[in-house]
Amino acid sequence: MIPARGSLSTLLNRSSPFANEEGTLPIGEFEPSVSSSELLSNSKVLVVGAGGLGCELLKDLAMSGIKDVHVIDLDTIDVTNLNRQFLFRQKDVGSSKAQVAAAFINERCPWMNVTAHHCMIQDKDPSFYAGFNVILSGLDNVEARRWLNSTVVGLVEVDEDGDPIDPESIVPIIDGGTEGFAGQTRVIIPRITSCFECSLDAFPPQKNFPLCTIAETPRKPEHCIAYASILLWPKEFPDKKLDKDSPEDMKWVFERALERATKYNIDGVTYMLTMGVVKNIIPAVASTNAIVSAACVLEAVKILTFCSQTLNTYMMYMGSEGVYSHTFVYERKEDCPVSSSKVRTLTVPPTMTLNELLQRLSDNDGDFRLKAPSMTTSTKTLYMQKPPALNAASRPNLDKALSDLVDDGEEIAVTDSVLQHAHLSLAIRFQ
Repeated sequence: MIPARGSLSTLLNRSSPFANEEGTLPIGEFEPSVSSSELLSNSKVLVVGAGGLGCELLKDLAMSGIKDVHVIDLDTIDVTNLNRQFLFRQKDVGSSKAQVAAAFINERCPWMNVTAHHCMIQDKDPSFYAGFNVILSGLDNVEARRWLNSTVVGLVEVDEDGDPIDPESIVPIIDGGTEGFAGQTRVIIPRITSCFECSLDAFPPQKNFPLCTIAETPRKPEHCIAYASILLWPKEFPDKKLDKDSPEDMKWVFERALERATKYNIDGVTYMLTMGVVKNIIPAVASTNAIVSAACVLEAVKILTFCSQTLNTYMMYMGSEGVYSHTFVYERKEDCPVSSSKVRTLTVPPTMTLNELLQRLSDNDGDFRLKAPSMTTSTKTLYMQKPPALNAASRPNLDKALSDLVDDGEEIAVTDSVLQHAHLSLAIRFQ
């Protein structure tokens, strides 16, 4: 039996511009109406990530009457997760987050049917994501969110102008994120609102440390940790890759970093900081996770039942000095490579080589932030990362000037794993 949902029932049954006064919605002109509660119970929702946000999202979904839920996460449970990821216990350390979270919810909430997927999100075909009514994202890194965004936007059937022609192909993404006492909730309606890629400029690039500083003149505890993980580990274990989810491996890195910090009279090396530097962990506060996940699930309820206007499109929560939130519209980027078909003009010197262009596209501080771009024109292959045969055949082009490879104004199609089913169209202009 699903628990009573007094406040939710009030929301679902109130008068709404999207439903009649009884809170029911006509499904087709001649079909009987269906209650908002039935819409929830018949919906299929995907939760991406079973960490701090993911645990809260699963709990809120269970309390909202959304029965058919899937959760996907590759990560395993670490002892440091237990203070805020409340679906896990000490005995679960080392086990799959997705599987343990699903089993916990199913046992505690018998009306639920949570299905776990212990794998990378990239392991699933686009058809997997097309099977959901809403996707709730609790990811903690930009690259994975870009991939998910690109894949789901790519599901939308569009006309030649890039406008949606089949509403059934649109799967909304509700993206949540937290950092300490701050957080955000965002509603992405693919091809209608701005997408995650449209706001890439708002996310600072991942911080890296110069190797010379790490090796020769460490000044911060982070330098000592990077030294242990980047330089010492491969020297000590040349045939073993550092497992960032292994408590034993992380303990070794912490101890070596502490030794180096002691040598250089540097304070501040802790196990938690070691985890943060090596895994690029963002500080998490349980109360922030609860607030942001509640906002995400509320948006899912609104989308699934039409009981109210959805968030348009971005809500920021700031709780470090009180409780404050701010809502605004994040506008679409006209030349977004994912949600727009517009060709982007790039003005470069004619002497720029193809390799220099590749580095510009891959610059972590640049506009594109690609990982391993491949480039073609309508008539030729400029450079392909793989398969190996194509890579070998096209590699000599990297040292050639762009003016020898393309004409002024010619378009280059750029594909990259982080963009998945989208591609970036560049019109090359020589200055």
